[in-house]
Amino acid sequence: MRVFVASLATETNTFSPLFVDRSAFEGAFYCPPGTHPETPTLCSGPMVAARRRARTDGFTLFEGTATWAEPAGLVSRAAYESLRDEILDQLRAAMPVDVVLFGLHGAMVARGYDDCEGDLLAHARAIAGPEAIVGAELDMHCHLTDQMVEAADVITAFKEFPHTDFLERAEDLVDLCLRAARREIAPVSAVFDCRAITGFMTSREPGRSFVDRMLALEGQDAILSISVAHGFQAADVHDVGTKVLVIADGAANHGKAAALAERLGREILSWGAGGGPYHFKPEEAIVQALAELGQPVVLADRWDNPGGGVAGDSTVMVEALLRHPEIPAAIGALWDPVAVSFCRAAGIGAEIDLRFGGKAAPTSGKPIDARVVVRGVTDDLLVPFEQSWVSLGPAAAVTIGNLDVVLASTRAQTFSPPVFTDLGVDLAAKKIVVVKSSNHFHAAFAQIAHKVHYLDTGGPYPSDTAKIPYTRARRPLSPLDPNPWL
Repeated sequence: MRVFVASLATETNTFSPLFVDRSAFEGAFYCPPGTHPETPTLCSGPMVAARRRARTDGFTLFEGTATWAEPAGLVSRAAYESLRDEILDQLRAAMPVDVVLFGLHGAMVARGYDDCEGDLLAHARAIAGPEAIVGAELDMHCHLTDQMVEAADVITAFKEFPHTDFLERAEDLVDLCLRAARREIAPVSAVFDCRAITGFMTSREPGRSFVDRMLALEGQDAILSISVAHGFQAADVHDVGTKVLVIADGAANHGKAAALAERLGREILSWGAGGGPYHFKPEEAIVQALAELGQPVVLADRWDNPGGGVAGDSTVMVEALLRHPEIPAAIGALWDPVAVSFCRAAGIGAEIDLRFGGKAAPTSGKPIDARVVVRGVTDDLLVPFEQSWVSLGPAAAVTIGNLDVVLASTRAQTFSPPVFTDLGVDLAAKKIVVVKSSNHFHAAFAQIAHKVHYLDTGGPYPSDTAKIPYTRARRPLSPLDPNPWL
């Protein structure tokens, strides 16, 4: 058995003013063949899972490049094509192979390529040949395209949001592809297009129970795998929106897979807006937090989340908290490498005049000008996220009265409490803690939070799906149009 594995991933917000070239991949995470660490990143789980199975099963593993860029705007054509061709050349050198595995995201868009993953998979299929098994792991916030499904024998997507299962789903992928290569199973795929922009969290109902039932259905009655592609609404592409993928064993069970995909998709549609949480406006959120009897109350600034391809430098909640100087609070991490450099130069304990935040877009708010005390600095704010580690680069924490603000040099979500605590911020002493994250913070912060609530600070991520100016999305697509399934 000969197996090839590689990873190429980012998440593209086509409305973002931030653009991606090859240096964005090389600066964030770039591992040439054989240099990937033993721990996975969010989209490189198949590298680690394949290594583990190679050791136990004894097949020959060929590792290609693994690379990731932080979510942002469009990827340059040169960046995508150079990285794609680098990996495809590595695949050619490994031929013949029985299995081709990819760790992808599923929402990567480059200039001239609305479906980068489908393009990569189609090229890999052409090289590996029709008899090889081609498989890919996707983030659940992907665009599941026809080209992806046609080119791959097996696709698995994360089931959990927050994404606590990316290594488990990679292990599922590797197992199914090895079984298919050994002709123990014959995967067939069926997709139900919900014709909707929707989604759910598994940290709350109804998503929690729904995913538990999905997991229970796998391995039963010829059903091999179930994935829900929630979609990534901040991308103007044809396949934006929610789809359900069911993989069954054998062509005779395709109808069974299609029926199950439709049943699950219709259930998601039946929730309407009930699949997501209520989003508080800034002042409303502060009132709600003060009404809670314990602390800290964690507020997630979902629409200024770097994981959604935006800057993460919005000052809207900073301004709101400064209007309540009596409240012990913390917020982070705001992206501002210039402010970080000033703080690091001044040193811990220095009292300085600092301007920070509010730079990337009008929706980022106004820059904050304040007299601050530098509470903590670090050369590299390295924080855990499940089995992986994420760098926010050089960072600093500054204090304005009762408010502590964490500033970072690298755009990344606030995945876990060390974003604050490693810089000397005591979260237990705070009534309100604001995190720049959509939901990936939840697994780690829920352990210390009295309550968790979600914010709508006005962007810059396009939060109101009914008002997103799509030009390429297939129609009808709810909530822009009446849903044809309802």
